[in-house]
Amino acid sequence: MFTAVLFSYAVIILTHKSYSTVFENLGNNFKMPGRSTSGSTGFISFSGVESALSSLKNFQSCISSGMDAASSVALDLVETQTEVSSEYSMDKAMIEFAIMDRELNHYIKAVQSAINHVKEERPEKIPDLKLLVEKNFVALQNKNSDTDFENNEKFVQFKQQLKELKKQWLAVLHL
Repeated sequence: MFTAVLFSYAVIILTHKSYSTVFENLGNNFKMPGRSTSGSTGFISFSGVESALSSLKNFQSCISSGMDAASSVALDLVETQTEVSSEYSMDKAMIEFAIMDRELNHYIKAVQSAINHVKEERPEKIPDLKLLVEKNFVALQNKNSDTDFENNEKFVQFKQQLKELKKQWLAVLHL
């Protein structure tokens, strides 16, 4: 059981560091000129950005796997009647995963919004896409609230399973 708890925390740390690295690399792909040196309109390729977005989307499955592991550990802790502080740690781990999931979704939306803006508007001068993404990301982050977790399917499922399992154990104890 202790190994599972360590695994859950390792997934949190590694996933967070990994998508942070992808964010940095993604930012480096945004320096794309809109015109060639001859003055004619240049072709802007978003393939590097879209490839980085694909990598970010793969991290969503890592976050989901981490949430599944943390949920499983928490339920095992309740079943084995382990002390409440361990259960509380798993609850905090689930919140961390939910936060990472929300941030990752916001960043993906911000990048997609910036790309769509340039593709649709076809401006004469290509804006600083990294700045545009950051602006979109901050706008999405500013809308965050604690109730966002109520919309995270895995977090809600975790809380419901935990509640049901506790109810079952209380019923067994009172027999």
